[in-house]
Amino acid sequence: MSDQIVLTVPEDISARVRQIAEAIEQPVEQVLIEHLRTLTSPLPVLLPEEQAELDALHHLSDDALWTIAREQMPDAVNARAHELMDKNTRDTITNAEREELDGLVLRADRLMLRKAEAAAILRERGHDFRQEDFKPADK
Repeated sequence: MSDQIVLTVPEDISARVRQIAEAIEQPVEQVLIEHLRTLTSPLPVLLPEEQAELDALHHLSDDALWTIAREQMPDAVNARAHELMDKNTRDTITNAEREELDGLVLRADRLMLRKAEAAAILRERGHDFRQEDFKPADK
């Protein structure tokens, strides 16, 4: 069953959705419906400073967003996280190490959140990309 709603949108939104629809070769209505479907699942509540950080991404240039989307944890940090995860699996981790691991997991989660938001903004701006586009530019 389908219900009809007539909605007037600002020109900038109309132009952007038409650009996206053309780029992905879908009708404008389908693009809007797919976007609205993403609003049905409740998002986790972020701390105000985390939300402010994500909101600020909308004011960045595409180049800056690509830099964020390609950002990776430093190799040394990844190695340390894996070392602590191994200790945790073997149940040989100390309380201090568990706190360190929790901090590293939080850091990784925030990085992934920034990367996902940057990618979403880039897609909204009409960019197409593949998974390999998110590898660091120097790799």
